Amino acid sequence: MGLIDLHCDTAWKIFHSNKEGNLLENSYHVDIKKLQRANSIAQFFALFIDQEEYLKRRVTPFEHCNDMFDCFYKELIRNKEYINLARNYDELVKNKEEGKISAFLTIEGAEPIENKISNINYFYRLGVRLITLTWNYENQIGYPNCNEKYRNKGLTSFGKEAVEEMNNLKILVDVSHLSDGGFYDVAELAKMPFVASHSNSREVTNHPRNLTDEMIKILANKGGIMGLNFCTPFITSTEKITKVEHIVDHAKHIKNVGGIDVLSIGADFDGIGGSLEISNIGEMDKLALGLNKAGFSDDEIDKIFYKNAERVIKEL
Repeated sequence: MGLIDLHCDTAWKIFHSNKEGNLLENSYHVDIKKLQRANSIAQFFALFIDQEEYLKRRVTPFEHCNDMFDCFYKELIRNKEYINLARNYDELVKNKEEGKISAFLTIEGAEPIENKISNINYFYRLGVRLITLTWNYENQIGYPNCNEKYRNKGLTSFGKEAVEEMNNLKILVDVSHLSDGGFYDVAELAKMPFVASHSNSREVTNHPRNLTDEMIKILANKGGIMGLNFCTPFITSTEKITKVEHIVDHAKHIKNVGGIDVLSIGADFDGIGGSLEISNIGEMDKLALGLNKAGFSDDEIDKIFYKNAERVIKEL
């Protein structure tokens, strides 16, 4: 069984590590050795953009994103015998044949686009194949779901142009963190599958970072996928630890609402704290066992772990 995880913040962690962290082996949730233990086919690495960070560094968000990219790309070069950048399905297959993990680049928080459609093309040429439209701040594209006042606000006019350009380039549009209104705008504009890279079920755990049943159905009907997020507040409202059984509860509900083809993994490793029964990506066999015990078939588990994500990657 393989694994494709749609979201981690490891590139951000390494960027801020003062050279203490590296991609081959570190104390974080994700590194190459842990990915190998998980039999990982591909990992989506987010260039996570926090306004406080680039303002503190006194650089533009565009510059901040490029600096993080440079740092991460150096790690890919240092470890080229184990991991390689992938921009499409053919490159994923080639890397797999060479025994290498594929690294897909993403941006979390679209501030680096800076109101310039040309910057979307720039990041596409760098290899970015997924953009999470917002993090927890309002930006030029839309509004976050972390504040009730933004809940029903949709995309800005520029945001709609940006989504259309992402569709044209075949960059995956990611609605995790996006306002509910923004979700519906993306669904209306979608010309290809879009994703919620690290979001769960709002019906199971009533948190705005999760998707409603209606959203799950729309996402499924568009051929999109949502990655199960291991962050404790998004998983359970009653406990202070993310247990396998909690993740399985979300998987069962999402399957019942949207079908098995909408389910994927987006653990949010290295972007979340707290206690996790699956303490790093090398322990993903715990989730496979939990899903099996809950009645998921081997084929269904394969779809969740990599086949559904692989299908979407074929669109790139």
